[in-house]
Amino acid sequence: MNKFFKTIDAINIYLGKAVSFFLLLLVAVIVYEVFVRYVLNKPTIWAHEVSQMIYGAYVILLGGFLQQRKGHVNVEILTEHFSLRTRAVINCFTWLLFFAFCGVLFWKGCDLAWDSFVYRETDSTVFAPPLYPVKMMIPLGALLMFLQGVIHYIGDLRLAITGKKEEES
Repeated sequence: MNKFFKTIDAINIYLGKAVSFFLLLLVAVIVYEVFVRYVLNKPTIWAHEVSQMIYGAYVILLGGFLQQRKGHVNVEILTEHFSLRTRAVINCFTWLLFFAFCGVLFWKGCDLAWDSFVYRETDSTVFAPPLYPVKMMIPLGALLMFLQGVIHYIGDLRLAITGKKEEES
């Protein structure tokens, strides 16, 4: 089980670092569009859609990485005065909400991606790029977030039961 957890961590870290370079690509697309639009007076038909797709993939694929780093918003004002063990018990219940969110995101994301793929959905612009590649990122991102959440849930469950935090390796 520990090897599985390390594999999920490694996937999310690797993907997070790789996807972070999407921002450079996004900046390049926008800078190019600004240059050709305002300097050469020849706007592109593709820059707006491509930048949206890059950013969409960036946001959804970084969910697991952010979860691995415990970077998602966490309201601690009510629990900051509790012991670690009590916080772990509370976290075990809040993880259930997280899993429900990831489950719905995965389920509906699969439906959305499948329909988009089957019907060869394209954007409704002149450029008309296919939308299914980006929509397929939604269930993938949800799955990676879910798996990373399972790792944290098991850690909190272990702490809630034993009162001891697992040693970092």
